[in-house]
Formats: sequence, structure tokens, C-alpha cells
Amino acid sequence: MADSAALYRTVRLIRRFEERAVELVRSGAIFGGVHPYTGQEAIAAGTCAALRADDVITSTHRGHGHVLAKGADPARMMAELAGRATGLNQGRGGSMHAADFGVGILGANAIVGAAAPIATGAAWAARRAGSDRVSLTYFGDGAVSQGVVLETFNLAALWRAPVVFVCENNGFATTTRVADAVAGSITGRAEAFGIPAVRVDGMDAELVLAAADEAVARARRGDGPTLLECVTYRFDAHHTWEHTARPRYRSAEEVSLGRVRDPLDIQGARVPSGVRAEIDAEIEDLLDSAVRFALDSPHPDPATALDHLYADGTRVRAGVA
Repeated sequence: MADSAALYRTVRLIRRFEERAVELVRSGAIFGGVHPYTGQEAIAAGTCAALRADDVITSTHRGHGHVLAKGADPARMMAELAGRATGLNQGRGGSMHAADFGVGILGANAIVGAAAPIATGAAWAARRAGSDRVSLTYFGDGAVSQGVVLETFNLAALWRAPVVFVCENNGFATTTRVADAVAGSITGRAEAFGIPAVRVDGMDAELVLAAADEAVARARRGDGPTLLECVTYRFDAHHTWEHTARPRYRSAEEVSLGRVRDPLDIQGARVPSGVRAEIDAEIEDLLDSAVRFALDSPHPDPATALDHLYADGTRVRAGVA
């Protein structure tokens, strides 16, 4: 069980990392934009605090928070976003494909729902190997009607796989409201397969942690999967292209109301003001260094563009498009 200050530090790190990343998108240092995790930080902080170092996660297109909460180096993550050779994946993964096997991050995935079967496969492999390692996978409300997620629920339940499914219900699948896209309930999807499902306040890191502790313990002792539906609100755009395109799917008043319960303030209120100030200062120094590291790092050598395409190192033949 992480203490209140540790949870606050993770929430603060994710918040400020995302804000700094958006600044770099606006300056042109990060090409192509990002999907900000702002507002959802309590979910990553709480769920990853329930995991051991050797447990593994799979993530989504909105995955920076998960990657940071699991222990990836913020400097190397920022360098990855900026497409630099010092990034987690040598600048080849970018915002939506970050991975770091050394700390149990099997990768983010830009395909909606596609990370769920990967995590479940890893969970099954661990169990077959006699390990009590747990897998945890994230997906949004837009993924709960994807066939691959429902197929994964079925296999995970049949195999009693040690996996925790975390649905980050932020109310929108890009611009489509949950009520317009999901029949029944999200928890009902898992319950139909005999998987216990819990609806959690995803704005409160300690409530998320408490639910995740139970789900992880259940998986570790061999009792199978659990679904956590973490109800949250995305403060920023679905993607930074909205900052210029400005699609009108929610009003400024709605966003203001959604921001009333801020995970940073909720967790920060549990930490003495002096400790909170120290953490805030530490995070600013850390991210100042991360941004410098990223911007001072070289871009990958174009001559290596075809490297890592094949597991055995085979390169595409010269002249083959």
C-alpha cells in the first residue's frame, strides 16, 4: 500500500509531464501531437501502486500516465515523444507505442482494445511458468464493445488468468458519449463472463488503489480476472489537434464542471503542505532535466530506419520497397 505522499507524487508527476508535453507539441518539438492524460492521473497512480515491480502492464494510445506510474524514466519517455534516439524505444515508438520491458511495460497500443489480449497472454504464460506475476491492462470506454476485448474476457475467465482489466471511463470515445455507444453497462460486460466487476471513483487515487489491491490479490492467489471500471473525466482534448480544430462535442461549462474534482487536489489535500511543496519542486526539477535531455538528444540516424523490423535482425533487401 503506497502512502499518501507517494501517490500524490505520482499524480503530480503525470500532470506536469503531460502539461510539459503539450507545451512541446505547441513549440513543434513534439511532432504529430499527443493524447493528454490530464484529469485521469489517479487511475494510473492507484493501479500501478498495487503492482509489484515484476508485474506487467499494457497500455493505450493515452498511455503516458501508465508508463510513468509503472516506473519508466521520465527523461527517456520525453525523448521518445520528441522522436530522439535516447527515447525508451530509440524514438521509434513515440507517444502511442512506448514500452520498457525492464520495468514491466509490455507496450502501449494505438489499436483500440488491442492491449487486452496481450496482457492476458502474458498472464497465462506467467501462470504456466509457475509464477504468481500479475498482468494489468488499460482500455477506455470506447473499447468495451470491441470484439477482441470481449473475446479476451471469455478466455481470461475460462483460464482463470491472473489479469486485471482497467476500463478508464472518461465519458467519451473520442467525441462519442458513452450513453450513445454502450448498451447496458460496462461492468455488465465482464459480469456476463463471470468476471467480478467493480465501479470505482477514478478521480481518487486512494479509492482506486484500494480496489486495485483487491483485484491484484485475487489474481495473484489464482482466483482469476477482475474488471475495474474507473469513472473519470478527461480535462484536456482527446488529442492536441483539438486545440486548433476545436470540435464542439462538449461545452466549456461541462468541462469546467468536470474539473471540479481534480485528482491532484484530492490527493494533495491528504499531504502536509510542506511535503507537497517539496514534491512539487522536485517534480519541476525532474521535468526541467527531462525536457533538456530530450531536446539535447540526437534524432535517430536515417540509415538505421529499417533496424528492429525482424527479430533475427534480418534487413529488407536493397531495392525492395
